[in-house]
Amino acid sequence: MPLWQDYQTFYQTKLSDDVNQNTWQKLTNPELQHIYGFAAILDQQVVGIVHVIEHDSCWTLTPYAYLQDLYTHDDFRGRGVARALIEQVYKHAKQRGCDRVYWLTHETNTTAQQLYNREAKKTGFIQYKMA
Repeated sequence: MPLWQDYQTFYQTKLSDDVNQNTWQKLTNPELQHIYGFAAILDQQVVGIVHVIEHDSCWTLTPYAYLQDLYTHDDFRGRGVARALIEQVYKHAKQRGCDRVYWLTHETNTTAQQLYNREAKKTGFIQYKMA
């Protein structure tokens, strides 16, 4: 999971080994039907990752898909890897009957926001979390 570690470094965080192991177990457990992971592979090397968490909504009869942890290796940025992963998530969500795909990014991640502004619609909602 080197790219997963790189992603944590990018956001200046380090998850515990227990959390990393639990995440990997969820992503590789075929019995779980709400969490998925996709990888972009070029020349037999994983160059990008993305996770998707499906969940119910009180606003629709169909689930939503939360795109989480989109990351591209530094050496492969600007080559369409992130766009391809987003498109894969869109395809997956459509196949699964999801009503919406949405995600968050940090306000300082302006490079990613340039891509997101082309691939999706900014909603204007602000995220809050328990203090």
